[in-house]
Amino acid sequence: MTVVRETPVRLTQFAHGGGCACKIPPGELEDVLGGLARPGVSPADTSLLVGLATGDDAAVVTLPAPGGAPAQAVVSTADFFTPVVDDAYDWGRIAAANALSDVYAMGGRPLVAVNLLAWPRDVLPFGLAREVLRGGLDVAAEAGCHVGGGHSVDDPEPKYGMAVTGVADPERLLRNDTGRPGLPLSLTKPLGLGVLNNRHKATGERFEQAVATMVALNRDASAAALAAGATCATDVTGFGLLGHLHKLARASGVTAVLDTAAVPYLDGAREAVRDGYVSGGTRRNLDWVASFTDFGHTDADTRLLLADAQTSGGLLVAGEVPGAPVVGELVPRGAHSVVLR
Repeated sequence: MTVVRETPVRLTQFAHGGGCACKIPPGELEDVLGGLARPGVSPADTSLLVGLATGDDAAVVTLPAPGGAPAQAVVSTADFFTPVVDDAYDWGRIAAANALSDVYAMGGRPLVAVNLLAWPRDVLPFGLAREVLRGGLDVAAEAGCHVGGGHSVDDPEPKYGMAVTGVADPERLLRNDTGRPGLPLSLTKPLGLGVLNNRHKATGERFEQAVATMVALNRDASAAALAAGATCATDVTGFGLLGHLHKLARASGVTAVLDTAAVPYLDGAREAVRDGYVSGGTRRNLDWVASFTDFGHTDADTRLLLADAQTSGGLLVAGEVPGAPVVGELVPRGAHSVVLR
């Protein structure tokens, strides 16, 4: 009798990009968003605490506080992307952790999420879609976040993520525009996710250290940052460390000095760069940051790693976070927003 063995589906082969590397390039996105106003909202309305202006991780609005109760802020965000790994369950977990991260990056707590699913229904079995959704549900449960349905469309390319609503104390937010000179910079996850994911897409090699890093929630890092008195943070995702560092420094009116020797990397990341597994998104990130970065004597491979498009990366915090390496500091604004040492 002939035994027919089913060939595993490689989800990454159904997408032109992978994870946050498939984001619209930051320079192009800023051109699109530039000058957009808020139709129908009075300039005197101060309930929108965080919006488009600084390119922060999520929108934040305050709720009226009836009867003298403490004010509360609502945090709203959405994030979705093409498959970053071949395993459907892991992709769901990674995408959910990445979407929830925007709430943690604002100092908030996620309450409820809805799924965002695009699926090529005539090409990929719905059993795989179920595994993706199961992964997202499991990570949301770990975060104590409800999942209340969602929206799906028939699409030639698979995509998955979540729209997440959370709450925060409006007096204790983590924002990207509150950095000040003299504060150290902490990074709570190592870099290299983009190049390892790109290698996985090209070769099928599986990198457990990358998966473990991507599915890890930024909940504890956010709580530790708030406990340490931090008010300024962002998460490191598709624009790379340099891109997100630039946005934080620009919004805060400071310069960020990065100690390149102190930045942590995942095992295998430098080898992946050496072997050429660098995404187009990472190269576009590096092109974008070139005009406002003093690279000093940093070598080409390190520049690529610092611009590497991360998926579900860590928090970049202006302040010391217990257990996280200090990778630089904020100084008074100079000729560049980012300086490498």
